[in-house]
Amino acid sequence: MEWKYDDIGDECERFLGPYGYGGVQVSPVNEHAIMDGRPWYERYQPVSYVIQTRSGNERQFRRMVERCNRMGVRVYVDIVLNHMTGGQQGFGTAGNRFNGHEQQYPGVPFTPEHFNGPESCPTDNLEIIDWDDPVQSRNCRLFGLRDLKHSLEYVRQKQIAFLNKLIDIGVAGFRCDASTHMWPEDLKNIFSRLNNFNVQFFPPNSRPFIYHEIIYYGGSGINPNEYISLGRIIEFRFWKEITNVFRGNNQLRWLRNFGTEWGLIDGTNAFIMIDSHDLRVGHNGQLGFNINCFEPRLLKAATAFMLAWNYGIPRILSSYRWKQIIKDGKDLNEWVGPPTDLFGNIISVKINPDKSWNDEYWICEHRWRQIYNMVRFRSIVGDEPILNWWDNGDNQIAFSRGHSGFIAFNLQKSNMNIIDNNNTDNNDSLELRQRLQTGLPAGTYCDIISGDLNGNHCTGKTIIVDENGLADIYIGHDESDIFLATHLDAKLSK
Repeated sequence: MEWKYDDIGDECERFLGPYGYGGVQVSPVNEHAIMDGRPWYERYQPVSYVIQTRSGNERQFRRMVERCNRMGVRVYVDIVLNHMTGGQQGFGTAGNRFNGHEQQYPGVPFTPEHFNGPESCPTDNLEIIDWDDPVQSRNCRLFGLRDLKHSLEYVRQKQIAFLNKLIDIGVAGFRCDASTHMWPEDLKNIFSRLNNFNVQFFPPNSRPFIYHEIIYYGGSGINPNEYISLGRIIEFRFWKEITNVFRGNNQLRWLRNFGTEWGLIDGTNAFIMIDSHDLRVGHNGQLGFNINCFEPRLLKAATAFMLAWNYGIPRILSSYRWKQIIKDGKDLNEWVGPPTDLFGNIISVKINPDKSWNDEYWICEHRWRQIYNMVRFRSIVGDEPILNWWDNGDNQIAFSRGHSGFIAFNLQKSNMNIIDNNNTDNNDSLELRQRLQTGLPAGTYCDIISGDLNGNHCTGKTIIVDENGLADIYIGHDESDIFLATHLDAKLSK
């Protein structure tokens, strides 16, 4: 989120590629409004389709895409097609003037006839009032943002040209922002006219990978099934249910059949996450319920489950630091943009020889050992099924992914509350201490959560698997990580 293009290119070469990440989603790359205070959401207020943002210019973007593709790390662009800016006026990041009041965007150009107005939006103030009404949700303004009329061929052509330019540069696909607020038939028209991939980086006749922001929690409203034919759906119910469990409001044991049996869309259509650029500050969720970087123990565990479970395509947020100011359950600093110098320039991510970074500015969740080792875990287990499920009837679980990987969690509720250290019986009941079936071949394995395989020894815990696949598993109630995991590539050689 909000990294400069040069820094993303560096990270593809030094970390994302070598550590098994398949792609990187970048913040919107087209010209956006320059807003007072430089909030993060100015990236979601387009001014034109010129590739120039706070992160860099088109030349830097092209270079980044080339470098990442060379490392096998595909670039996915967050695209904002639904709207332009709100009602302000000023200049964009490429120098183009705009006037949202008058709906004038000469950098495209768009003029008032290219936007939905009283003829298509039924509300008096042109704002969405009934979010479950498809007409209002798709033809009226989303929080004041000027709503484009995608039924017009002119609007479609401008956006198709922008997307095709990105494809020709070498991007692998798109996150489509606010898809809920656009008619599926309009999106189908646009996406059906996109180019095949650039053969410099992809096999002939390859098509873009597209995933849609469809905020749906069940019940009434716009159903994600309307968009499944257009790409993957970001399954918001996934993060909500997982967060509910890891917050202790539901038991871990119920995750045994997590997925479509919980009402989620089929995993082959799902794109999943624990945190996002919106969720971290309470958007689309509830601050204090969401799990973000301010609770790293929970974030690591919930992310590990996401990466270990055989459902959907997972994405990990890599964010930056900001000072929370909480009042009445809201973060008053939720608007704060990326770290900058005195002149408003984004501060680069600086990596040290020990793989650490300037963490006073950047959080770099993707560089947390517990997360990047679980990325490797997911790559190794592939499509192996969930086997050898075990639970204690409450908040301790374990399972294998076929015969390639094993993971266990200890989330007894007292883990997150005050523990009476003088009550031995109480403490014992909080430990996970079991002889469990791992599904793995006999041998000694490194726990990839507490450490790494370094040469032929483990820097953290070891897990000894006997000839029957059984191992003594222990996770204490007071450990820094409430889970352990291992896989075939973490096995010590004889």
